[in-house]
Amino acid sequence: MLRNLSRTFKFNKNQVRAFHDCPANAIQPLRLLLIGCPGSGKGTQSSRLEKNFGVAHLSSGDLLRRNITEQTALGQQAQQYVADGKLVPDDLLVSLIDSELLNVGNANWLLDGFPRTISQAEALDATLNKLMQPLNLVINLQVPEDVILQRIMDRWIHIPSGRVYNLSYNPPRVPGLDDVTGEPLSKRPDDTPEVFKVRLDQHHAMATPLLDHYHDVVVNVKGNTSDEIYPQIESEIVNRLGVLPGSMPEAFSIASLRQRFQQTATAAAAMTFVGSNEEEVEEMVVGASN
Repeated sequence: MLRNLSRTFKFNKNQVRAFHDCPANAIQPLRLLLIGCPGSGKGTQSSRLEKNFGVAHLSSGDLLRRNITEQTALGQQAQQYVADGKLVPDDLLVSLIDSELLNVGNANWLLDGFPRTISQAEALDATLNKLMQPLNLVINLQVPEDVILQRIMDRWIHIPSGRVYNLSYNPPRVPGLDDVTGEPLSKRPDDTPEVFKVRLDQHHAMATPLLDHYHDVVVNVKGNTSDEIYPQIESEIVNRLGVLPGSMPEAFSIASLRQRFQQTATAAAAMTFVGSNEEEVEEMVVGASN
C-alpha cells in the first residue's frame, strides 16, 4: 500500500532534497523566500506573485498583526516588541510559521519576513525537510534607503486582510478606506522614521549571514519601484523553476497527501471485498474522503 502511494506521488529518496540541491531549469513547485529592508516592497511583490503564480503568501508581519488585533496569547506577547520596533523572539515566530506551513492548503508558497536570523533559518530548514518542501529560490530586494523611507511615510494598511496602500503610487480609491471592504485604513505603529532607523540597522546586521546561509539559491534584484523589480523576479522563476505565470506544476499540501493516502488505503481494502468491481471501489473511496 505504501509502495503504491509513493508511486502515485513519485516520491523517492532522491527527491528528499535540501534547498541547495534543487537543480536549475527543472519544473518545480514554487517555494520562495523574499528578503529585503523594511518597506522594500515585499508585500507588493507577494501580491503580484499570488495573482500570477497562484502561490500562498505567508507573511510573518501580517500573521503577527492579525494575532495582535485578535489579542491571541501569541499576539499579546508580541505586541510590545512590534510597537517598539524590536524583533519578536525566535520561539514565538517559529511557532507561528510552523503552524502555518503545516496547515497551508497550497504546496506552492512564499515566505515574507521570516526567517531573519540564522537560528530562524535553521529552524525553518528542519521544518521544511520534514515536510519535503525545501526552499528553491530566495529573492533579495535591493531598494535605496531614501526611497524606502518615503514609502513608509506614505503607507497605509487594512489590518484584517493585510492589504497595503501607498499614497504615492497605489492609493485607495476612497481616501482612508479599504478598496474591498470599505473599512478604515490604519498606520502601522512602526511606520515612523525613528522606528524605521532601528529596524534598518537590525536588518543590515542580520541580512549578510542569512544571505550567506542561502547563497546557492539567492538572487539579487535592484530597482527604485516595484514595477522595475517585479519583471526580474518573474524572469528568475521562469528560468530557474521552468514555470510560466498562470501555470504551476502539480504539487500537494500535507492535508491533500493525508486525504490521498486515506483514499488509497480505502481502495485497497475495498478491492479485498469486491474484487474488480470498480464502481463499488469508487463509492467507498468517495465516502472516505467526505
